[in-house]
Amino acid sequence: LVSLSAQALHTKCKLSKFPLHCRTMADKAKMLDNAIESAIRNAVVDYKVNACPMAVRLAWHSSGTFDKKDGSGGSNGATMRFEPESTDDANAGLNIMRDLLIPVKKQFPFLSIADIWTRAGAFAVRFSGGPSVPFEYGRTDARDGRNAPPNGRLPDAAQGAQHLRDIFYRMGFNDREIVCLSGAHTLGRCHKSRSGFDGPWTANPLKFDNSYFKNLMGLDWKPRKWDGPLQYEDPSGKYMMLPSDMALKTDESFRVFAQRYADDEQLFFKDFAAAFAKLTSLGCPANVVPGNIPTGGAPVPKTADEEFREHAMHGSLERMVEIGSSANPDSVEPLTLRTALHKAAFWGHDHVVKYLISRNVNVDAQDMDGATALHGAMQFGHKKCIALLRAAGASESIRNKQGQTAPEVARAYGKSRL
Repeated sequence: LVSLSAQALHTKCKLSKFPLHCRTMADKAKMLDNAIESAIRNAVVDYKVNACPMAVRLAWHSSGTFDKKDGSGGSNGATMRFEPESTDDANAGLNIMRDLLIPVKKQFPFLSIADIWTRAGAFAVRFSGGPSVPFEYGRTDARDGRNAPPNGRLPDAAQGAQHLRDIFYRMGFNDREIVCLSGAHTLGRCHKSRSGFDGPWTANPLKFDNSYFKNLMGLDWKPRKWDGPLQYEDPSGKYMMLPSDMALKTDESFRVFAQRYADDEQLFFKDFAAAFAKLTSLGCPANVVPGNIPTGGAPVPKTADEEFREHAMHGSLERMVEIGSSANPDSVEPLTLRTALHKAAFWGHDHVVKYLISRNVNVDAQDMDGATALHGAMQFGHKKCIALLRAAGASESIRNKQGQTAPEVARAYGKSRL
C-alpha cells in the first residue's frame, strides 16, 4: 500500500470498525498533529532556509480575503492555487512557500492543502518565539478557481487608516484586532523585487516578539529618500515602516493599542493568538472555528481494538489476552493503518509477536508508509521478532513507499547481518 487518496481513506474508515474515531479527516489529522508539525518544520526550516516569516504570510494572505457579507474568500478552499488570486500582487513570492509545503501533502495525502497552509502559519509563529495559536483541522480544498476571490481584498501597504478599516471590517475585525494582526510584521522583511518596498521592521526578522511595536512607537520615522515608493526609516536607516504601519501610530484609536502592545509583550501574544486563529478560520466549517470545538464532558471510551493495539505497543500481553476475542487482532489504526503486529515488532516485544502469530494475524499487513512488521523489526535489529516473523512466512520482498525491502532497511540502519 503505497498511498491512499483522501477519498480512499474516508471510504476505508467508513467500512472499518472504528466509528468513534473515523468520523472525519479532521479527527484523524488531530491524532497525527505532532507528526504533521514535524513534517512542516522539516519543510519550512532547514540548513538552506528559515521560511517562517513566509509561512505566516501565506497563512495570513490565504485567509485575509474573507468577506463576511457573502461568506466568500478565506482559507477554506486554498484558492490561492488558482487565478485570479494567485496573480494578486500582494501574493508575490508566495509560490515559493506553497512549493516548500508540497512534501507535507505528499507525506499526509489525506490533509487538505488549506489545512497545511494555515497549520504551517501557526507553527511558524510558535517556532519563532511567539504564542501557541489555537488550531483545528477540517478545511477542504476547492477543485478549481471558480470561487477564488477577486484581487484587491488584501491590505495595501501604501494606504492609511481608513483603508485598513475597510479591509478588516469587511472580515469582521475591530480596531484592536487590526493593530494586533498588523503585528505580524515583527517577522520578516520587505523585498523590493516583490512588493516594491525594502528593508526589515526589526533587528531580528526571524524572532516573533513585540519589537515591531517598540520600534514603531519608540523611534522617530521620516520618509526615506530613495527611488522606491513612500516608506519610512528610523534615524539609523536600519529599519523601515510602511504607510500602513505609520497609520497605527498616527490614528487616534489605533495608537492606543499599538502603545499597549509596545509596553506589554504578553498582552500582544495573548491577543495575537486569538486574532490569528480567528483570521485563519474565517469562512471555514463551524468545527474549525475556535470556540466552536466541544470541550469538557466525559472522554470517549476506547474501543477494544484500540486498547488491544495500545497494549501491543507497550508489550502488555496479559492485557491483550484479557481483551481476547473482543478485539480484532488484525484491526488497523485509522490513517496510519498500523496493526498490533506493527507496533509490537517495532518496539521489539517478541512475546507479543509470538502471541499475535498464534492468532493467525496477517504478517504482511502494510501501514500507510507501505511498511510491514518485518520492516520495523529489521530497522531496530530485533532478532527474536525477525526470527518469529520469518518462521511465520513474512515476505522479505515487499517494498515500502521509499522502495525499500525489509532487509534493505536493515542495511540502511547498519544491521546488514540480519
